[in-house]
Amino acid sequence: MFDIGFTELIVIGVVALIVIGPERLPKVARTAGHLYGRMQRYVSSVKSDISHEIQLDEIRRVGVEIKNSAELAALDAKQQVSAVDDYLRDEASSINKALTETAATATAGEPPANEPAMKETPEPVVQQSLPLDEPDQNLAAGAPSAVGEPADGETAGKTA
Repeated sequence: MFDIGFTELIVIGVVALIVIGPERLPKVARTAGHLYGRMQRYVSSVKSDISHEIQLDEIRRVGVEIKNSAELAALDAKQQVSAVDDYLRDEASSINKALTETAATATAGEPPANEPAMKETPEPVVQQSLPLDEPDQNLAAGAPSAVGEPADGETAGKTA
């Protein structure tokens, strides 16, 4: 803030010595030091209060944003629940309608038009079991392994 060099301090000291005098100069310097310290503490206090208020303002703003996002999420959830509820009600009414039509046709003695006359039952699928306890039979039969030596035809063209 202030750019005071050593030469300016010497000039201020000489002027103070001449104006105040040598008897009162130590007392005035001590009082000036105390006032300067109080000023620094006050400025530091004001800075910390301002930064504290800025932090509180940021916290309030984040709190409002969180509240707004929570309200939007709740509104969205309500809309989705309403849509699912409407869908389920429509499905339930269509099922009830189909049941009443089926009951009406069953009392008339006719088979329902949308069901086949004879239902086919699918055959059960049989899963194949693998013998896990037996060793691999390909290795026992003398089959070449993947890390084995090259075939004779490959080594015939190469010279060492």
